[in-house]
Amino acid sequence: MPSPDQDSVLSRRRFLAAGAACAGAFAVPSVVGAPSAAAATGYTLTATNGSPGFLDVCLFKKAVDPGVPGAFSLAWLVAPAHAGATVTFTWSTDHSFVWAVTGPLTPGITFMPWGRIAADPNGPSRNRTGFGFGFDNAYGFVPPTSGGTLPQGSLGIDVLATVPQDTASVGIGMSSAPVFAAQADPGANLVFRPDPQYWITAGPYFRGEVLDVEEIEIVAEVPFGDAQSMRALLSPSGGWSFSP
Repeated sequence: MPSPDQDSVLSRRRFLAAGAACAGAFAVPSVVGAPSAAAATGYTLTATNGSPGFLDVCLFKKAVDPGVPGAFSLAWLVAPAHAGATVTFTWSTDHSFVWAVTGPLTPGITFMPWGRIAADPNGPSRNRTGFGFGFDNAYGFVPPTSGGTLPQGSLGIDVLATVPQDTASVGIGMSSAPVFAAQADPGANLVFRPDPQYWITAGPYFRGEVLDVEEIEIVAEVPFGDAQSMRALLSPSGGWSFSP
């Protein structure tokens, strides 16, 4: 029987999983949600915990070149899974700009968006935004300050000089959940290059956690290729296997 402390941890994780569903990017046991109507592509990943213990299954994006020095991957979709349990993630490829008041952005803290607006890496009218701090002592997205054309598939954020150092962070999201984040340094022009790679891991994770991807174990890239649905199995020894 779980101890009271273990019950508390499990309750927190169940709450986080429920929050993921409410946010529109579903990550709940044995439930498949539908992608948003505006999304170009919808994906499904069903993951089974074949290990002997409880774990949080976590999806994240690990860009080879995110385009922004100092950008961090975030725990994107997270679901709790007891030994033998199966969880299903569904998402769509609609993008967004996100920001949060984080203080210094370091691994282990939580990036929980305070603001979000739609973005489109292939749409010139929605692929760039500004981020500022106003006279009303409030952060928020504003019209971009830099001109020019971004490379195809990129998303740009112009951080105004009014933003206090080491107070806020900005980034990009997918399917209503944050994917990458970087410190909003005053005057920075950040250009993110989203990519279609998805990675899976398992362990003690919570949604929005800032990750140090070099330290992650039990990790593998999900080989979607041209498929939009995959199955993943975590073996008792800690390795991942995949099938359509």
